[in-house]
Amino acid sequence: MRTAALFPHPPLIVPDVGGGDEIPSTRAACERMAAEIDAVIPDTVIIMSPHSVLYGDYFHISPGERASGSFARFRAPQVAFEVDYDPELAALIGETARENGIMAGFEGERDPELDHGTMVPLYFLRSRKIIRLSLSGFDLDTHYRYGRCIRMAAERLGRRVAFVASGDMSHKLKEDGPYGFCLEGVEHDAYVRDCLRAAEFKRLMDIDRRVLDGAAECGFRSLVTMAGVLDGTQADGGVLSYEAPYGVGYLCAAFTGHEDAYVRLARQNVEHFVRTGREIELPGDLPDEMTTARAGVFVSIKSDGELRGCIGTIAPTCGCIAEEILQNGVSAASQDPRFVSIAPGELASLSFSVDVLGEPEPIEDVGQLDVKKYGVIVTKGRRRGLLLPNLDGIDDAETQVAIAARKGGIGLDEAYLLQRFEVVRHQ
Repeated sequence: MRTAALFPHPPLIVPDVGGGDEIPSTRAACERMAAEIDAVIPDTVIIMSPHSVLYGDYFHISPGERASGSFARFRAPQVAFEVDYDPELAALIGETARENGIMAGFEGERDPELDHGTMVPLYFLRSRKIIRLSLSGFDLDTHYRYGRCIRMAAERLGRRVAFVASGDMSHKLKEDGPYGFCLEGVEHDAYVRDCLRAAEFKRLMDIDRRVLDGAAECGFRSLVTMAGVLDGTQADGGVLSYEAPYGVGYLCAAFTGHEDAYVRLARQNVEHFVRTGREIELPGDLPDEMTTARAGVFVSIKSDGELRGCIGTIAPTCGCIAEEILQNGVSAASQDPRFVSIAPGELASLSFSVDVLGEPEPIEDVGQLDVKKYGVIVTKGRRRGLLLPNLDGIDDAETQVAIAARKGGIGLDEAYLLQRFEVVRHQ
């Protein structure tokens, strides 16, 4: 389970700054988001702020053991913060990012004091360890992959974390607002709200660059990083509030991401194996059917949407489905003859699916196949080829059989046997 929230950061919602009556819907939504985060009891809250130090080609991570700050510049010095950092996790975030070709680390701290993009969320959250991250000038895809690295680092240490994307929406929503008005600002905020209402985080990457460049926002890249943290999950939650009384859009959204247990096991095992050369121990919280039932299993790995490895078993060879996933995931990552072994620097770009095979049944001809529903096994003596159902580019049964036969080294002019099977796909 992964917990994440988009926090706006107008200091006016802090009563000592705004008087207690400013932006009430936003303040109420922030209180609700903080309560949901507190209910998870995270070990560490990771806050990505656009108002910390910013570099064009580097993700800065605030260094040290602790930090402090106040709202003195907003005429409320009595609202002050002393927070402990989580240096162990912070260091591993930087290390994991660098393993995946993303420059990140502790160098270049200009001002150790907490910024208001960090302190506004902290005002609502209970005191606990935090990590303060900065944005960068990298493209959206790199911010997304950085979010995946953050998730991997937290899992490697067994940390329960909550990710807070601090940021406001467009600053160009009123003529008398801080930056005036432009149509791109309205389009930007509407597009982001639509993506978050549907929990379609990948759609954020498709935003019109004209709209993004013209909106004068300060939260979009924090949000894209949050999307990377939630990558691979079914996210519950959505938009809690939106208002723009002063020409700046304040959007609150909270999500809990639930990852399919089959995919999580495959992913965690492959990530651990690629880094250490060893499989993980079976977790104790797996569904009963994964540890009691037996079946053939295929583990497929893609990198940025392109196949990177796929190995499986037609019939069970291990004591349970979970063990089958461990075995075939490692094989897909390191023994698929079509690819070189996966390297640590690729982990942030990988996605996984697990197909659990039903019992094969013999059929007489291709007319009994449905490429969306059934996989096919073509057999001639000891030669055998298999193709899973519902694959991109496979639109008819004849093509499905031809590819399966070719994989088994079987000529279509030979007398072969056909079997079909159904799968339960986890992705």
